[in-house]
Amino acid sequence: MTTRHLAITMGDPAGIGPEIIVKACAALRDRIETGALRLLVIGSGAALARARDALSPGFAFPEVTAEQGHWPALAFLQAAPEGAPILPGVLSADGGRFAYLAIDHGVRLAQSGRVGAIVTAPLNKEALNKAGYHYAGHTEMLAELTGVKGSVMLLAHGNMRVSHVTTHCALEDVPKRVTPERIRLVLELTQQALRGLGIEHPHIAVAALNPHAGEGGLFGRQDIDVVAPTIAQAVADGMHVTGPVPGDTVFVKLRAGQFDAVVAMYHDQGHIPVKLLGFHVDPATGKWDALSGVNITLGLPVIRTSVDHGTAFDIAGQGIASERSLIEAIEYAELLAAHRTLGPEAAA
Repeated sequence: MTTRHLAITMGDPAGIGPEIIVKACAALRDRIETGALRLLVIGSGAALARARDALSPGFAFPEVTAEQGHWPALAFLQAAPEGAPILPGVLSADGGRFAYLAIDHGVRLAQSGRVGAIVTAPLNKEALNKAGYHYAGHTEMLAELTGVKGSVMLLAHGNMRVSHVTTHCALEDVPKRVTPERIRLVLELTQQALRGLGIEHPHIAVAALNPHAGEGGLFGRQDIDVVAPTIAQAVADGMHVTGPVPGDTVFVKLRAGQFDAVVAMYHDQGHIPVKLLGFHVDPATGKWDALSGVNITLGLPVIRTSVDHGTAFDIAGQGIASERSLIEAIEYAELLAAHRTLGPEAAA
């Protein structure tokens, strides 16, 4: 079976995207040279060349077109015409323009079957909106570009896999968005993703919305009236689901391997445990010097994985950003693309 390219979108060229792409490609050079891994970088050629010249002089990213019949194992696609120079760490509308158009190219190539998945480097939401693209982030942009309304965010770091009922909304709006329909969708997409990662019979826990799962109604009734009945119905339908489990213990149980994933009710409930374990902090300096973790968007007609960090404008252009999360995102994209190509029965 021929390996299709994975599209790596650069995100904001002023962020750390260009340098972590160069570093990741250099680290994966052996697999690329044998053809076992095929990557198509989409973004700003000027930003990519600057990062390459600083970090890996002579490393080739041959430029191609979307219509070209054959791409080399490592290739580059210009997302848009270059304007004024985009400087590392400097927020600009042009950076947001490149971030959006790289995704637009990636989606169209994935929908046409030219690439097997999209792997995204980080964008800056302010720059994106400054360019006239009014999205809260990649997830919302991808949902609109693919015509999907019910996408789900899943974070992964080792065996810490956490999907989310809600993400980018005010905390006061969360309870009314915790509906049986939304919970069931998240459960089904999480189960599908876990099977795509090779877990044939996944066990999913659902985190409670309220402290102590509501403590018999003393701290709210959503877990009793909404969450528990939805879980009971999922179990009756053959899913292996436990909950609602209090949020202060469910992630410890996940880390201990009692579950294969947790469904979190809101953004910070799910993000904090994954990022706490994924970010490595140097005790001597108090600064994080490496990070691990992947963001996977579920429910799209295309496969999308992403780094689990931002543009890091404060260190952009210095060559010190870690490529670890991007490499992990590439590995997850490979696994999911292979599963989708083979089908669940063949991949199991």
